[in-house]
Amino acid sequence: MKFSTNRVLVINPGATSTKIAVYDEEVVLLKKTVEHPIQSLEKFPRLIDQYSYRLDLILQILKEEKIFLETLTAVVGRGGLLKPLAGGTYAVNEKMIEDLKKAEQGEHASNLGAVMAANLGKSLNIPAFIVDPVSVDEMEPVARVSGLADIKRISLSHALNMKAVARKVAKKMNRRYEEANFIVVHLGSGVSVTPHKKGKMIDVNNAKAEGPFSPDRCGGLPADQLVNLCFSGKYTHEELKKKLLGKGGLYSYFATTDVRQVEAMAEDGDVQADIVLEALAYQVAKEIGAMATVLMGEVDRIVLTGGIAYSQRIVADIMKRVKFIAPVEVVAGEEELESLALGALRVLRGEEAVAQYS
Repeated sequence: MKFSTNRVLVINPGATSTKIAVYDEEVVLLKKTVEHPIQSLEKFPRLIDQYSYRLDLILQILKEEKIFLETLTAVVGRGGLLKPLAGGTYAVNEKMIEDLKKAEQGEHASNLGAVMAANLGKSLNIPAFIVDPVSVDEMEPVARVSGLADIKRISLSHALNMKAVARKVAKKMNRRYEEANFIVVHLGSGVSVTPHKKGKMIDVNNAKAEGPFSPDRCGGLPADQLVNLCFSGKYTHEELKKKLLGKGGLYSYFATTDVRQVEAMAEDGDVQADIVLEALAYQVAKEIGAMATVLMGEVDRIVLTGGIAYSQRIVADIMKRVKFIAPVEVVAGEEELESLALGALRVLRGEEAVAQYS
C-alpha cells in the first residue's frame, strides 16, 4: 500500500560502492553504503553492465530492512555524464538511458544511477528522476570564451551539492534561491567555484582543469611551462594526465591527499606544508574574487562547502581574504543523498516543474 507522504528511494553509485537511502518526506528511514569488491566488478566488460548486479544488492537490502517496494513513491539516481544541460530535476527517459549507455561524455559510476532508477521505476510504475548532474551548464556566452579559438570553456562541477547548499542558505535568509546571488565553493578532491545568479550557475572553473589546486588536482597551470613539460619526454601522455588529475595538488608536494596530515606537518614546523596550505586558501580566495566580478559585486553570500570546509585553518585563511566581499556561510561536508531526495521531493510536491531530457 502507498503512504500519504512521499517515500523516495535514493541511489548514488560510486566507483566501488553504492550509497542508498530512503526518505519519508525529509525524514531518513534508511541510509546504507553497499561495498563492491574489485573482483566482483572486474567480470563486467563495461561499467554500465554492472547495473543489474548493483540493483539486486539494493533490492536485497530493502527486503532485509523491511522497506516494501510498493510503498515507494519515486526513485531518484545520481545524474551521470550527460550532455550539457540546465540544472533541475529530470525525469529519466529512454533518450537519457541511451546516452548513458553510449557514454559519449565519458565512463563514470554515476552513469549507473539513472539506469538503475529507470529499471526500478518502470517495474513499480513510479517516476524515476535524476537531479543536477555534473554536466549542468548554465554558463553565459561570454564565460565560454577561452582565448584560443580551438578551445571552448566547459562546465563540469559539483553542481548537485552546490545548488543544494545554495538553496539551504537562501532558505536561512528567508529568500528563494532564484532571488539571491551567491558564490558557492565546493572544497573536495576537486575545487569548484561558481557564481549563482538568481538560480543559475553562470560561470564555473572546470574542477578537472582550471582554478585552484586541490588535494589531487593541479588546477590551472602556467601554459608555457605545461606545454614544455608535455614535450620534455619526461612523461608519457597517460603519465602526465595522471599527474595533472590524481597525483597533482597536495599529493605532488607531500604524497598524500589528506589535508589533515598536511596540517599536522605544518603544525610540527614544516615550512613548505605551511606555505602550500596557505597557497590553497589563497588560490580559492582569488577565484572567489574573480567570480565576484562576474556578479558585478552584487553578492549576497559566499558559501563554503565540501569535505575540506571542515578544516578550520583553510576556512579561516579563505575568509580573511574574502569577507569584505560578502558574509561567508560554511556548510561543511556534502550530503548528496539528501540533495537527490530534496530534488525529487520538490517535483513531487509541485514546487518545481520536472525537466525533460532530449
